Amino acid sequence: MRYADTSASFDDDKGFIDNEANVAKAFNTQELLTFRGSLMKSNQKSMKLTLIGAALCAASSLASFGQAVAAESLKWAHLYETDTPMHEWAVWAADEFSKRTDGRYDIEVYPASSLGTQSQIDEGLTFGTIDIVYTGTQFAGRQYGPIGIGGAPYIFRDHDHWEAYRQSDLFAELREGYQRKTGNIPLAMNYYGNRHVTANKPIYSPADMRDLKIRTPNAPLYMMFPRSVGANVTPIAFSELYLALQQGVVDAQENPLHIIRSKRIYEVQDYISLTGHITDSLLTIVSGSTWDGMSEGDQEILNDVLLQAADRSTRDVVEKEQQLIAWFAEQGVEVIEVDRVPFRDVVLPSLKDENDWTEESFQRFNAL
Repeated sequence: MRYADTSASFDDDKGFIDNEANVAKAFNTQELLTFRGSLMKSNQKSMKLTLIGAALCAASSLASFGQAVAAESLKWAHLYETDTPMHEWAVWAADEFSKRTDGRYDIEVYPASSLGTQSQIDEGLTFGTIDIVYTGTQFAGRQYGPIGIGGAPYIFRDHDHWEAYRQSDLFAELREGYQRKTGNIPLAMNYYGNRHVTANKPIYSPADMRDLKIRTPNAPLYMMFPRSVGANVTPIAFSELYLALQQGVVDAQENPLHIIRSKRIYEVQDYISLTGHITDSLLTIVSGSTWDGMSEGDQEILNDVLLQAADRSTRDVVEKEQQLIAWFAEQGVEVIEVDRVPFRDVVLPSLKDENDWTEESFQRFNAL
C-alpha cells in the first residue's frame, strides 16, 4: 500500500480533513476509508497513552508532595559540644526516629547553646518553639522542686546508687509529678558525670575554697555546694564559661571531666580537684504539645529511641571518666585526689534544710 506524505497535517482532526484531497489522490475510496479508520484509532491510542502517562506523573508528584507534607520537623536543643556523647547520641536518636517512623519526622539537633542558654531553651520547650531538650535535674527542679533530689550534692553513694535511682519507682513518680506540673514529658535520664572543681590553685579541703570566685550554672542545687564551703558563687552561662575563666571574671568552676576536656577548660585552669560533689544527670524532655500531636505508635518509638540513646550516652561518659584522669596529667594539669568526707560534712546541713522534696522521698532515695 502506498501512502502520501502527510507529515504536516496530523496534529489534530482538522489537519486530517484539510489534506483529504491529497490523500485521495493516492488511495481509492475504500483504501481512504480504511486509512482514516486506522489513523483515528492510532490517534486515540496515542492520546490514551498520553493521558495515562500524565496521570501517573501527577500521582507521583502528589505522592512526593504528600511525603514532604507528612515529614514534621522537630527541634532538639542542648548546650553541649559536638564531640560529647550527649550530642553524638542525640544525632543518632534523631536519625533512628526518622527511620523507624518512615520519614514522618525530621529532628534537627542544635548543639553548643546555638538556640540559647539552658533557661532559654527550657522556656522554648514550654512555649512550643523547641520540641526536645537536655536539661539538668537541677534546672528541672526549678519548675518542679521534688525532682531536683537527683541533682543534690553528695546525694548518691556511687554510680550503682545512681543507676538504682534511674530504674526506681521513686524516679518514675517524680517524672509524673514534673509532667503534671509543667505539661512536658521527661522520657529518659542519662549520666552526665561526677562534677569536680577546677582552679588555678590547689583545692585540698573546704577551707581552700573560702572566698573563691567560682562559676556555677544558674540553679540553686548547683550553688549549694560552693556556698556551703564559703565560696563566692557567680552564675555564668555555659557558652561564656571559657572566656570568663580566661579573663579572670571567676577563678574556678566545676564540671564533669569530659566537659572540662570538651570545653577546653584545662587550658585556663591548672588544677582539677576530684571533689565529686554532684553525680550529675541530664533529663531528655519532650514538649507536651509535640508529644500530644503524635500517635501512640510514634510515642512508643520515640520513647524507646530516647531510652536507648540515654543508655549509650551513659556508657560512653563512664568510659571517658575512667580514661581522662591520665589524659589530663599528660597535658600538664595537676589532678588532686581529695578526701571527700569533710566536703560532704559541710554540705549535709544544707542538704537537710534547703530542699523541695519530702522526708519520705529522702528516705526512699537513701534506701535504694
